[in-house]
Amino acid sequence: MLSRVAEALFWVGRYVERAEDTARLLDVQFHQVVEDPATDEAETCRVLAAVMGVEADPPHEIRETLEVLGYQRDNPSSIVGALLAARQNARGARESLSADIWECLNTTYHELPLRIEAARAFGPAPFFSYVRQRAAMLGGHAEATMSRDHGFDFLVLGRSVERVDMTARLLAATVSTPSPEDGWIATLRACSAHEAYLRTYQRGVEPQLVLEFLLLDRLFPRSVFHALVVGEEALTRLDPMATQGRAGNDARRVIGRTRTDLEFLPSDAVLEDLPKRLHDLQTAMSEVSDAVSRRFFGDSTMIGWSLEESRR
Repeated sequence: MLSRVAEALFWVGRYVERAEDTARLLDVQFHQVVEDPATDEAETCRVLAAVMGVEADPPHEIRETLEVLGYQRDNPSSIVGALLAARQNARGARESLSADIWECLNTTYHELPLRIEAARAFGPAPFFSYVRQRAAMLGGHAEATMSRDHGFDFLVLGRSVERVDMTARLLAATVSTPSPEDGWIATLRACSAHEAYLRTYQRGVEPQLVLEFLLLDRLFPRSVFHALVVGEEALTRLDPMATQGRAGNDARRVIGRTRTDLEFLPSDAVLEDLPKRLHDLQTAMSEVSDAVSRRFFGDSTMIGWSLEESRR
């Protein structure tokens, strides 16, 4: 497979996951501000900006935050910016994507202006639902219409790396708010995990159990551990020689170490140094992405979170 095609598929997976998870994160925080008069709007916006890497002139109102992290076209960490970038990358890998996947991304691209206009006029909730539905549709098309070759593995790897990163960011936003105990149910719902959590533990929502479920659960597909396992398996298929000691693979070493650290983490220690652990997960995924770029994409320009790093 050409390195440019592999890189495009990797970033299609990352960008679609980024758009979906940013929609989930903003949905939780927006409704927290709107429904709870005691919520400090400025502090919530500050936390969101910090978690999502908005360093210059962070917004102080939730609607300004929606503009920056929701609708800004030239911001790769916004919902719209990520969807546009996913479609742009898909254009460079048309030969490796099914018609259904391309039509999903292309239709989304053409519908976005009207969806943004409606969100600004009537509220963002339908827009968030639309983004989640389109991401789910693309994921379904990928599962049903792509051959299980290296192209599929790069798409899955990108999605897994981004899912770990964004789940860590969502949890960081929850624990950083002034009253995190009020946001755990909303956090579970943001990850579509509320019902699965209740079936697993058969008890009320408790912060430690929520963290244990979203970080360590081996069966839930949006947990950090499960995403790491899926990403590691994709890397193993992409570079089988690395498992035989014949070649180095920095990406697999980093993702394997991160997975092992979580696998053997005692459940009663999940709250210890939590902010650092979440930050370390984000750092590890950045290292994995860099290593994947070096190993498979050659001298291709790295695509990052900030605008300056993302002129592609």
